[in-house]
Amino acid sequence: MPRQPGYQSVCMTETEYLRAEITADVKHEYIDGHVYAMSGAKKNHNLLSGNIFSNFRDHLKGTPCVTYMADMKVKAGGANYFYPDVVVDCNEATGDDYFTESPVIIVEVLSQATRKNDMTTKFLRYINIPTLKEYVLVEQDVVAMQIFRKNNDWKADYYCLGDSVMFESIGLTLTVEDIYERIDNRDMNEFRQAQQETALKDAL
Repeated sequence: MPRQPGYQSVCMTETEYLRAEITADVKHEYIDGHVYAMSGAKKNHNLLSGNIFSNFRDHLKGTPCVTYMADMKVKAGGANYFYPDVVVDCNEATGDDYFTESPVIIVEVLSQATRKNDMTTKFLRYINIPTLKEYVLVEQDVVAMQIFRKNNDWKADYYCLGDSVMFESIGLTLTVEDIYERIDNRDMNEFRQAQQETALKDAL
């Protein structure tokens, strides 16, 4: 979720931040003692997050793993707190009602406003979480994904239309088309148009 444009950071202790965040009208992330307000997201952002969340949640029913979307903070790199778009935690004994400290997979949907932060500041802090196995970055304006895996020394694997994506940390495989269902961008619109033309030819 992007930060509010032009928002100036506020210095605050970790305790002050956690106390204030419980009743705050706007969500904030906490990075190295500074608090940053978060803004709303576009339709594609919400749809992508929802597609991933619902597939993860349904797959993990009956397991110890819990899937959260947007409102659960992750504590990372000491005293830093972020709101990932989707996160899975398989150890509910850690953290508290407002944050988790033991995610196994974190998903961020990229935008122009968040790309640099998601790929640098957050990346460096996320990959130092001992339990994290995968960090997933999903583009919303084009069809493209990156997955950074702990067992691959946090190097990126890339996915696009026609690919299947194995989320190793939770044992789930999805097609890229499943993840981008109902997304309105040029890549998906062209893909759907080609599917319709193929179906029409087959029907003749």
